[in-house]
Order: sequence, then C-alpha cells, then structure tokens
Amino acid sequence: MKTEIFIGKLKLQNPVMVASGTFGYGEEYNRLYPVDRLGAIVTKSISLKPRSGNPAPRIYETASGMLNAIGLQNVGADAFLKEKTPFLNSLKKAKVIVNLAGESIEEYVELARRMERVSAVDGIELNISCPNCERGGIEFGVDPALTAQVVGRVRKVTRKPLIVKLSPNVTQIVTIARAAVDVGADALSLINTVLATAVDIRTWKPRIATVTGGLSGPAVKPIALRMVLQVHRALPKVPLIGIGGVTTWEDAAEFLLCGASAVQVGTANYVNPKAPLQIIDGLSRYLQEKKLKSPAELVGKLQLPGQWRGVPQVISGERRKK
Repeated sequence: MKTEIFIGKLKLQNPVMVASGTFGYGEEYNRLYPVDRLGAIVTKSISLKPRSGNPAPRIYETASGMLNAIGLQNVGADAFLKEKTPFLNSLKKAKVIVNLAGESIEEYVELARRMERVSAVDGIELNISCPNCERGGIEFGVDPALTAQVVGRVRKVTRKPLIVKLSPNVTQIVTIARAAVDVGADALSLINTVLATAVDIRTWKPRIATVTGGLSGPAVKPIALRMVLQVHRALPKVPLIGIGGVTTWEDAAEFLLCGASAVQVGTANYVNPKAPLQIIDGLSRYLQEKKLKSPAELVGKLQLPGQWRGVPQVISGERRKK
C-alpha cells in the first residue's frame, strides 16, 4: 500500500498536514518528534511586515473547541526568509507550504513574488479568510469578485502550487470556491475558523478583547465536512484539503470520504502534539484493513442517498428558486 497523495502537482508522502497558526514554523515541534514524517507543514501566516497581533485576551477555550483572535501575529517576510527557512530547507520528505496574509492585493502579490524565489517553499496557501483582522483577510474571501482578483493576481507571479484557504462565513461556499479555481487556484483548503464570540457573565464582558474571533476544533467539524462535501460535488476534479476538528484518524477518514484529498490538523496540536503522527499511523492501518492501495481510493467515496441532490444554497434567507 502506498500512502502518497497528490494535491495538484504537489506530491505528499501522506495526506496529513498541520494547519497554519498551530505549528509555528515547524522547528519547535521538531523537538518533540521528527516533523519530516508529516505530509506537509503549513507555516504560521506570513505578512509583508511584522505584526504584533491583537491585544490580550485573545484565546478562550470553548465547549469542544477554541476561540482565538490572535490577529496573525508573525515575524514578517524578511525575518521569515532569513531566520525560518534554514530549518525548513533541511526537511527531506515533508513539503513546506507557506501561508500568506496581506492587507491588500498588492501585498499578497509581493509576498508570493518573494516566495517564488525560495527553494525551501514547495507551495503557497493564500489566507483570504481570517476572521479576526481589521484589514485584509476575510473581505477577500467572502466576495467572489475580490476572491478572483487576489487569486488571479497572485497566480500571475508564481508557478508554485497555489492553495486558497476559504472562509466558512459565507452563504454560498461553492460560488467562492469556483471563483478561486476559475482564475488559477490549484487546490482549496476548507475551512478556516467560524466567526464566533464568548461572554463572561461575571464581568459582563466578552471573553476576548476583540469581541469576536475564530472558532476552531471538534465543534466545527460537521460544518467543515458539509462544505468539503458540497465543494467536492460541485468541483470534483479540484483537490481539497479538509480542516476543522481533525483530532483522530477517524476524523481524517471522514474528510477523505467527503471529498478531501488531505487534511490539516490544527487545534488538536495544542491538546496532543503528537496527534498528526497518530493520525498518519491510524489512517494507514485503516487503509490496510479496507484493502485500499492508496488514500486516493477513499476520496469522495461517501455513499449518498439516491434522492439526495445536494445542500440547498441560501440567498437572503430564502432557498434559491429553481
């Protein structure tokens, strides 16, 4: 049995990746286990200039999840290229995907142009869906026209595999997905965190300083599965990366059945740093038990009722009229 999987032209040794913002730049976790065993590392978001992020408190544990409003704190492009790429370049098997975050289309383009020249970078994940930043991020990912503009401009300056990370905070996920693919996205990551809030009834204040933030973890997995299934049915040839509550190998198998070619482990890294390795091993055993030759044989094989026509699209609170 082979565990390799393809995300467009990017070949991963297995379908388990780690999500941006939950794994640093890889070097820290390498002290706990050889991260070269992973299919890919998705780095913490990189912006053109260093960002200090949002004020504290900016993390709050919720029922079956975590609310965060970090605000894309990162070292900036120059420090990333100088300080972080030497370790990433030392990896022999795990692919390196750099998550890019900008406040304007021009910033995304400049970041992609810089990464194009870096041999340590195997692919780009375009973060157009962060829900806890005042500028940039989510506004590009909730409007099909803006999605097409930023993805199309970035596509012109890079030949590296281009993955676009989609927001769940939209009415019609397929419309946004199609807009990204039509202008050159090689693959789609879905989903980013769900916009949410939490309240302290003793102080009568929000639990995080920015009031709202992004909800992640097992609580959002059913939403992520639905969106992966929905996009896969609409765009069956587009490689998808499932994100949202992937904690066990069973979770990963669910995403593959719904149409994802790979998964990213995010919040679980904080609870169990070795969760990605356990998922790799568990998924491998499952494929052997099912006598499958590769993870690709599991992708999109969810057995749906014959009469099921898909998830209704909603426009202005009403079902679309046919």
